[in-house]
Amino acid sequence: MKKGFSLPLWVAGAARSALKKLIGLPFENYELIKVPNEKKEIKIEIHSVGLLKDDSHALAISFAKSGLDLDITQNLEIWTITSLEKNTFNNPVQTNLINIIAGSGVGKKEGTSEICISDFAKEVLYENLLDIIPKGFNLKLEIIFPNGEFLAERTSNKSFGIVDGLSIIGTSAETYSSASPDQLEEAKTKLSKLIRNDFKGKVVFVIGENGLNLAKTYNVDLPIIKIGNWIGPLLVDAAIKKVKTVILFGYHGKLIKLAGGIFHTHNHLADGRIEILVNLAVQEKFPTEILVKLSELNTLEDGLLLLERFNKSLANKLFMNLSNTIEKRSFAYVNRYVKTDIEIASIIFDRKRKIRWSGNNGNNYFSYFK
Repeated sequence: MKKGFSLPLWVAGAARSALKKLIGLPFENYELIKVPNEKKEIKIEIHSVGLLKDDSHALAISFAKSGLDLDITQNLEIWTITSLEKNTFNNPVQTNLINIIAGSGVGKKEGTSEICISDFAKEVLYENLLDIIPKGFNLKLEIIFPNGEFLAERTSNKSFGIVDGLSIIGTSAETYSSASPDQLEEAKTKLSKLIRNDFKGKVVFVIGENGLNLAKTYNVDLPIIKIGNWIGPLLVDAAIKKVKTVILFGYHGKLIKLAGGIFHTHNHLADGRIEILVNLAVQEKFPTEILVKLSELNTLEDGLLLLERFNKSLANKLFMNLSNTIEKRSFAYVNRYVKTDIEIASIIFDRKRKIRWSGNNGNNYFSYFK
């Protein structure tokens, strides 16, 4: 399997190089980046570095190498601009020594200017920058992705309330393709380890970094596993391992595929979301003119908005039916391969990261996500 390093490491490499230039250390064409809670360093290549604004700022440039052909951040150009601000006399002890700013092309949370960055990414930055920030100073770090806003149009960022660019949400040092068979094996291994450690029989499956990021904002008293796009095979694996309940927690644009019998959900393999939505709308007896408009749309979120404008109550009923269909078809899929009474529950959130719908089984676990 092709393997590279996640976006937070490339950002940290550029940031460290820029800060070193700012404080007078010599430039090297690489930085050794420490991984939090691991006894290893990863060599990150730096393209260039230079001083700006009468030497009060430094700019470093790196190019992300995730190693994944289908990854939007492969070869992403990264700029980091650093400057130092002296601590004020009234506040000599600063607990927040690094001010991370979302520059052009970096994703922000909708409705705010807050940068969309994972806890892991922050930990990587702090781990690799704190030791060289001069005493008595704070670091101002601006992150820029020159092509980020354009590339973000090819992602589901807006569906998760992320605007203006790409988010920095990696949760591990190494990258794995969510469509790769090795990613499936990794998730199986995680599940095997989980059921050996005082397992209560229930697990939450989430798809991708955005789903995992949202799930972790809730104090869910259940184990959570990121499963990528291999939903069907992992449901079967869970049944074989005698898991009692799997809660599918995800964005409607992914989980709707299960309602159409698509159990590997990567877009380059199969889409069909609008077609599935039209079929559900036919079942709810939406008028022909709405069905025609629905069939012409490009995104599921646009479809939801169209249906809600016509009849919000009926649209909500449709998406509740969708949730039930996901549960039923998932159960039928698993039982094609192994006879089981595993409970499969679905809980679905919308583009504003608001949990909206659940199936009959999902209703039993809705309170976990409050």
